[in-house]
Amino acid sequence: MVKKLDLETLESWLWDSANLLRGHIDSSDFKNYIFGLLFLKRASDQFFEEAEIAANEEGITVEEAIEDEDFHRFFIPQVAWWREITKKTENIGQTIDKAFSAIEEYNSSLEGVMTAVHFGDSEKLPDKLLSRLLQHFNKHSLANSNLENPDILGNAYEYLIREFADDAGKKGGEFYTPKEVVQLLVKLIKPEAGNSIYDPTCGSGGMLIQSAHYIAEHGGMVGEFVDCTLKGQEKNLGTWAICKINMIVHNFKDSDIRKGDTLGSPKHIVNGELETFDRVIANPPFSLSQWWEAAEVDVKTDAKGKPISPKYNDIVSDEYGRFKYGIPPRGYGDMAFLQHMISVLKHDGKMGVVLPHGVLFRSGSEGKIRDGLLKDDLIEAIVGLPEKLFYNAGIAASIIIINKSKPKSLKDKVIFIDASNEYKEGSNQNTLMTENIEKIVSSYDALEDIDRYMRIVPMDEIVKNDCNLNIPRYIDTSEDEDIVDIEETLGHIEELKTIEKEIDEKLNTYLKELGFVL
Repeated sequence: MVKKLDLETLESWLWDSANLLRGHIDSSDFKNYIFGLLFLKRASDQFFEEAEIAANEEGITVEEAIEDEDFHRFFIPQVAWWREITKKTENIGQTIDKAFSAIEEYNSSLEGVMTAVHFGDSEKLPDKLLSRLLQHFNKHSLANSNLENPDILGNAYEYLIREFADDAGKKGGEFYTPKEVVQLLVKLIKPEAGNSIYDPTCGSGGMLIQSAHYIAEHGGMVGEFVDCTLKGQEKNLGTWAICKINMIVHNFKDSDIRKGDTLGSPKHIVNGELETFDRVIANPPFSLSQWWEAAEVDVKTDAKGKPISPKYNDIVSDEYGRFKYGIPPRGYGDMAFLQHMISVLKHDGKMGVVLPHGVLFRSGSEGKIRDGLLKDDLIEAIVGLPEKLFYNAGIAASIIIINKSKPKSLKDKVIFIDASNEYKEGSNQNTLMTENIEKIVSSYDALEDIDRYMRIVPMDEIVKNDCNLNIPRYIDTSEDEDIVDIEETLGHIEELKTIEKEIDEKLNTYLKELGFVL
C-alpha cells in the first residue's frame, strides 16, 4: 500500500521548491511562482482523480469523464495538464503562461488569478531552472487519494505563507499577519454560525479563514461546509491571487474576494450602498500616508518645484459617507480604515482591528474622530499588544474592539487591557504564546478589573483625560518602589564606618611590625 502524503512531508517538499529559486529571483517574490505552480499541480491531479471517480460511478470511460465539465470542480484543458507541461524542454515559461490563461478561460471564477504572475521571462526563469522546478513538483501527486486527509493541503498552504513572510522580512507584513495575533482577534470578536465576515484589507485571507475555523470548532458546520460567508478586498494584485487560491485550497470556493483599493473604491456594494456584515476584522497597513489616491493624482508644486501637500479636509469627499467623524490627516490613514470598517458593520455586529498606538492619543483631526467614537459609545475594548509582533513594524500595536450594541454593563465604559509584557521574546520578532492569548480573552470575557492588567474605565474618567486613550493613563504597570528607612540606613552606615576604622587600625599595626614607617 502506497504511503499517503502527511503534513510534515508535504510542507518540507513544498518549501524545498523555494530553495530552487534562490539566487534567481527576490525572496519576496518566491510566493507568486510557487503558489501558481502548486495550484496548477493540484488542479491537474484532482481533475484526473475526479474523472476516474466519475467513470466508476457513472459507468462511462475515463476519456468521456474527462471531457464532461459537470464532473469537475475546475475544468482543466489539455494544454494545462501537468503531464503535458512536464514533457516540454524548451519555452517552458511560455507554456506555463498559456496553461494559466487556458484555465482562466474555462473557469470564470479564476479570472485574473492564474495570470497574476508570468513565467515567460526566460532571463529570470530559464528553461533549465523551470525544468528542475517541475521535476521537483512531480515527485508527489496532490490528488485527494494521495493525501493523508484533504485538509493538509490548506494547512501546508498556510505554512508556506508563513515561511514566505519570514523569508521576506519586512515585506512579509504586507500580506501576512502573525497567526497568533489573528487567533487573538478572532477569539475577541467571536464569529458565530450564519455570520457574514468581512476583511477590507484581507492580504492572503488568514483572518477570514481563522474566523471560519472558529465557527467550525464551535459546531457551526452544515454538512462538509462551514456555516458562514467570507468576503474581502485586497489592493495588491499578487496578494489577491494568493488569497483566492488560499480560499480554494481551504474549501471556501464561494468566498467573495475582490481586488482594489478599499478606501478609494470599495467593491462590496449592494443597491448602491455599502454591504454590511456581522463581523468585520482587519490589520490595515500601519499609518498609511497619501491614503486617498484621488487626491494624489495631480499634486501641484510651488515656485521651487516642491510638491504642495493636498489639503485632505478640503479634497476628500466620500460618496458613501464613511468619514462622518472626520477626515484623517494625509500622513495617517489608520482612522480612515477604522471608519470604513464601522460603516460596513451591522447595528448588532462586532469588529476588531489592529492599529498602531498613535490612534489612541494623536491630537488634531484624529483626536476629533476619537471624540466622536466615544460620544457614540462605539469603543468596547482596547488591548495593548507587545512590541515587535509584526513583520513590518517594531512598534507596539493595539487592538480596538468596536461594538454597536454594547451590553448594558458596558454602556459608557471602555475595557482597557495592557498585555504589552505578555509574550515570548525572540531575536527579531516576539510571539504571543497560547497562555498569553488565553489570559487576554478570559479577562475580556470575565469583565472584572485585574490589578496592573485590566480595567473597565467609566466614560467620565476618559473625558477628564480629554478622550486620550493611551493605555498607561488608565493602567499603571510601574513597580512599587522600596520604602527606605532613613534612620536604619544611617545607623548601618555608622556601623560600616566603625568596622572600617577597626580594619585600618589592625592593618597599620601589622605594617609597623613589618618595619614599614607610616
